[in-house]
Amino acid sequence: MGIASDTSKRPIEICPSILPADFSKLGDELQMLEKAGADRIHWDVMDGNFVPNLTIGPDVVSSCRESVEIPFEAHLMVEDPDLLAPLYIRAGCELIMLHVESTKHLDRSLNEILELGGKAGVTLNPATPIENIKHVLHLVDQVLIMSVNPGFGGQKYLASQEAKIRKVGAWISEQSLDIDIEIDGGISASTIAQATDAGANVFVAGSAVFSHPEGVESAISELRETAASAQ
Repeated sequence: MGIASDTSKRPIEICPSILPADFSKLGDELQMLEKAGADRIHWDVMDGNFVPNLTIGPDVVSSCRESVEIPFEAHLMVEDPDLLAPLYIRAGCELIMLHVESTKHLDRSLNEILELGGKAGVTLNPATPIENIKHVLHLVDQVLIMSVNPGFGGQKYLASQEAKIRKVGAWISEQSLDIDIEIDGGISASTIAQATDAGANVFVAGSAVFSHPEGVESAISELRETAASAQ
C-alpha cells in the first residue's frame, strides 16, 4: 500500500489455490508447492453461506504456517468477514481479501485489517461493478477480480472480467498506487496470457496446477513463462 516508484511491469506471481490439494497431507502439499516455485499460498475460505461450499477454518491455516515460508493470503468468501479476518491474521495470513458484496462498511472493514497489522485486499464477483472499489484503493495492497462465480473450482474463465482489470489498472496508474491485480477463476496456460495482457500480475490457479500431467513444478513454470511473455 502506498505510492509506487515504478508503475510499469509488476512481478508475475503464481498463487496456487489449495482446494484441489490432498487435505490428508496438507503440510506436505504446501511444501511441494513451495519447492515447485509458488509465490504464495491462496486459502479459499468458504462459510457455506456466502458461497455454497464449506472449506478451511483458521486452525487449519495455523497448523500449516510452519510448514512453509512463502506468504499466505486468505480469500474470505464469507458473510461476516469482520468476525473472521482477525482469526486468519492470527493464523498467519499476511494478506486478507474481503468481498465487496459481503460487508456493509467496506472502508471500515479494510481499516480494521490494517490496524491489526495485516495487508488488505478487496474482491469483486463477476456481476459487481468495478466502480464499487474506486474510493478504497488507497487502503489496499491488492485487488482480486473473480473470473468465475466463487464457490467451486474448475469453472470456465470469464473473459468479460478483463474490462475490470483494465479499468482498475488505469486508476492505479493515474494515482501512482502500489497495488497488485490478482485474478482468480479458470486460470490456465490457455487463459493466463489474455489476463496478463489486460493488466493482471498475480494469478490464482488450482486445477491447472494440481492436474498438470508433468506435475506442479512444470505447471507453475508454464504459467509464469506464459504470463511473462504476454506482459
